[in-house]
Formats: sequence, C-alpha cells, structure tokens
Amino acid sequence: MRKIVLLLMLFVYSFSLELGNKVLEPEEAFKVNFEKQEDRLNIKLELGKDIYLYDDKLQVNITKPKKIELIKELNLPKPVEYDEFIVHFDGLNIEIPYTLLKSKIDSKKYEIEFKFQGCSKAGLCYAPMSEKQVIFFESDVKEQIIEQSKDEIVQKDEILLTNNENLNETDSIAQVFKDSSTLIVLATFFGFGLLLSFTPCVFPMIPILSSIIVKASQNENMSAKKGFFMSLVYVLAMSMAYTIAGIIAGVFGANLQATLQNPYVLVIFALVFVALAFSMFGYFEIRLPSALQSKINKTTEGKEKQGIVGIAIMGFLSALIVGPCVAPPLAGALVYIGQTGDAILGGIALFVLSLGMGVPLLLIGLGAGKFMPKPGGWMESVTKIFGIIMLGVAIWLLDRVINPSLAMYLWALLFLGTGIYLKIYTHIISKLISTVIFILGVILFVGAVSGATNPLKPLDKFTSGVAVASTQKLSFTKVQNLTQLEDAIKKSSKPVLLDFWASWCVSCKELDEITFKDSEVIAKLQNFTLLKVDVTQNSDDDKEIQKKFGIVGPPALIFWDVNKQEVKSAKIVGYKNPKEFLEIINKNFQN
Repeated sequence: MRKIVLLLMLFVYSFSLELGNKVLEPEEAFKVNFEKQEDRLNIKLELGKDIYLYDDKLQVNITKPKKIELIKELNLPKPVEYDEFIVHFDGLNIEIPYTLLKSKIDSKKYEIEFKFQGCSKAGLCYAPMSEKQVIFFESDVKEQIIEQSKDEIVQKDEILLTNNENLNETDSIAQVFKDSSTLIVLATFFGFGLLLSFTPCVFPMIPILSSIIVKASQNENMSAKKGFFMSLVYVLAMSMAYTIAGIIAGVFGANLQATLQNPYVLVIFALVFVALAFSMFGYFEIRLPSALQSKINKTTEGKEKQGIVGIAIMGFLSALIVGPCVAPPLAGALVYIGQTGDAILGGIALFVLSLGMGVPLLLIGLGAGKFMPKPGGWMESVTKIFGIIMLGVAIWLLDRVINPSLAMYLWALLFLGTGIYLKIYTHIISKLISTVIFILGVILFVGAVSGATNPLKPLDKFTSGVAVASTQKLSFTKVQNLTQLEDAIKKSSKPVLLDFWASWCVSCKELDEITFKDSEVIAKLQNFTLLKVDVTQNSDDDKEIQKKFGIVGPPALIFWDVNKQEVKSAKIVGYKNPKEFLEIINKNFQN
C-alpha cells in the first residue's frame, strides 16, 4: 500500500512539474525584428525555448508594388529533421540585399512580407503568422523604416490599422476578432445577423419556408410548436451551409456560393421551384425516392423524419443558391480566417451570424404554426397562392442568367395569370386584388414591349426624358483582368473607382438602380475614373483579380487616389445607400 501511495505522489509531483511549464504566448515564442543596413534589410527571428519553425512555411515576399517571391533566392540556415518534419531550431537571420529588390522591380517604395509558422516541443502548434515592413528609397529623403505590427502594416504617415477610425468597415470587423473576447465576438455577429435579416439575402427564403409550412398544413393541424420546429430545422441547415461556405472561402480562397451561381445550377434549381409550384397546385406530390423513403419509414415517426430531411435539404440549398450575400460582417470574418487560419472562431461566428439572419424565419414559423387555418377548402386556396409565389421565386432565380427582357415577359405573364386565377373567387376582396394584379401584369407587359428591364420600373422608358437619361447616368469602363486594370489606373489622371459586379448579385443591382442613379452620387463620381469588373463567370481572371484585393465576392468597391495609391479606408463591401456612400467618399476624398 505504501508503495502505491509513493508512486501516486511521484506521479502527482511529475504532473505538477509539467503543468508548471509555461506555455509561451506567440509574442514570446516568436520575436521578429527588421533592421535597416546600408546595403540590405535584415530580418531577425528569435525563437523561445523548445520552439521550432517549419521550413516549408517560411516565405519572404515583395507584396507592393507587385507581389514577388524572394525566399528561393535568399541564404537560409540549413534545416534539420525533427518528428518527420524539416524544421529550424536556432532562429533565423535573413539578409535581403537592396540590389535584389531593385533587380526584381524598380520602385522607391517596397512592402516586404515575412510569413512563418512554428510549434512547441510540448505539442502546441501556433497559427500561421506574418510581419510586414515598408521601406522607402528617395533621392532627397533618408530611407525610412516604418513601425511594424502583427499581420498588418502600421505606417505613421499612412493608415494606422489599430485606429478603427481609419479602417474600412470590413477591416474594422476583422479587428473585432483580434481585440475582443469570444463572447463579445459572437454577440456582435448575432447582432450583425439580425441586421442582415432585413436585406435581400433573406427575403427570398421567407416564401420558401412559408410554402413548406403551408404544404405540411394540408395533411395535419399545424401548431405553433410544429411550425417553430420546422423553421428551426430550416434555419440550422441554412446556417450550416453559410458556415461551411464561409470557412472554405476563408481558408482556401474559393467562394462556394459564387461557384454555384452558374446558369446550369440556377436553371435546375428554378425548375425545382416550378415543380414545387405544380405540386402545390395539386398536379402531383413530391416524395423522396421509394428506397430512401422505405429506410426512413422503418424508424419511428418515419413520415415526420422524411419531412425533416426535406426541410433541411431545402434550407441548405437555399443558403448556397437562393441567397448568396456578401456583406461587411461576412467579409470581415473571412478576412480574419484567411489571415490567422483560425477557422474555429471564424466558423462559429459565421454560424451565429446565420442564426441572427434566421430569426425572422423562426418568427414566421412560430406565427404560421399558431395562426395557420385548419385543413379544408380555404387551406387549398392558400396552398395554390403559395404555388404562385414559388413560380415567382423561380423567375427571380432565372433573372440572374437570362436576358432581362425575357425576365420582364415572365414577370408579366405571372402577374397576368395570377390576376386571371384569382378571379375565380367570388369574394369582393379577392376580385379587387385580382384586378390590381392583372393591371400590374398589363403594365409589366407594356414595359417589356417598350424595352424596360427593371420590373420595379416597368414604365421607365416612358417617364424618363432623353436629355435626362443622357446626362444623369454613370459610364463604367469594363476591365477583364489585372493587366487591363493596372493599365487603366496608370493612364487615369483622376481618382479611380473599381466596381466588382455580377449578374447574379442582388446587392449589385441595388447599387446600380439606387445608389449610382442618385443625382448627388452621379455629380460626385464625375470626378472619378469608373471601372467595372464582371465576375459573373467566376473565371480564373475573375478569381485572380478578387484575390489580389481580398474580395470575397460582389458587390465591392475599391478606390485609388490621384497618386495611384489604393485608399484602403474607402473600401466598400456590400450595398450602401446614397447617403452612406457619399459619407465614405467625402471622408476619404476631400476635393
């Protein structure tokens, strides 16, 4: 017994010693210092106790004025093998001759980036890190070494990135991750989600979820509890889709939602909604494949579980295809994931953001379940009306990939058909509504014939004067790749605005139809060179130009001043109304 006690005491003592070993913070484990010499720049990296570096993670790059890799041309200490990896244990002293910089690209200003990743022998691995440094070469001014900071450049005479007043909205949100506790980050992102729930990203999901609940109500009484549960399944699946797509975009730089916005996917999904509409009209009933259905029905409450699977699938696909939305909170989370590799915190924040976006959907499920009429003749009429709404969702999807004039005709036919259909009801309110809808259909049809392409302004061709149209319109020059963009910026004698646009981007159309048609905005932008890059096809050129400027997806606006320098504090992601847009312009461009 005494031996056992002694062994236990020895074990506890050894364990306490192990716990007593201090886990080094990143700032203690890795100390980077840039030293300016007469003919070179030295990068010194000191490692803490029992810390080592991965050799294949070391990178030294020129990032401005052009990205160029340097690591293969620098002399590094010989690495060693440790635990099946090639690593460095003794720190580094990397010399970068100025002649090497000049041989790569002739410039008076260089931004140097040093990237690395390391681990502790105790088994703790650190996230990838980077340090940036700016150096100047001017004939009449002594070369300047600018103060450095983790992951971001801190420049005394430029943007101080720790001062949130000078950050653009996306970078400010990314800074929230770094400066705040996890609880504050999650609470902030839930609030962001609530705000995003009132944007076009979520609106199309309201009729989709409502139609699911209405369809389910045909066969059973719908209680508030059941309605809320169905909405919760839909919202959780939607949140999971946003989270997965966001992590993929942040870690790998691939926008899954943008990839799915191609004609084939959108046409197929539109046909799914057409099928759902005809199912609601009573022509047939959509079921899971018999083999899958039989497996589900072997479990308890099989029919109910079959419905849950269908709702979850619809919620997941709706998030990816129906509501692709890039807004500052989403972009800020992706910037943080991309810079730090912390997909866990970033992914949880995106999930919480999506839950906030889904709050109205949960309320709809709760209300619909409570106030939904009982099955019967009235319920069948409600179901058919939601079938019409499903056809509207299908047209809304097709509007991203088909000719705008054809979309106008489809909207006109939908309204005309709805007006005629509702005339079968004898109630005076039904007749009044059907008459109004029919008149709207006629107006849309006249607008389509006249060449109008905006369903919200079908008579625009008749109400807009020729003189007004010719003067009150912004003219954007299209660029297709980085070479064309750099050439356009070089030739411009004015500040430059670059608009990232896509045909499937709802917020892009809001900018076009509202912000860029405002008279004050038009007057202000007359002093700018206006460029537009169409990333609808998500081609290699599109991906390259988006990656260059850290753009997750459209809409996004990038600015340059008259000196050809990017004005990062003016960067806009997502929709801004005319007032908000002008505030950003006036703040960053005084003249």
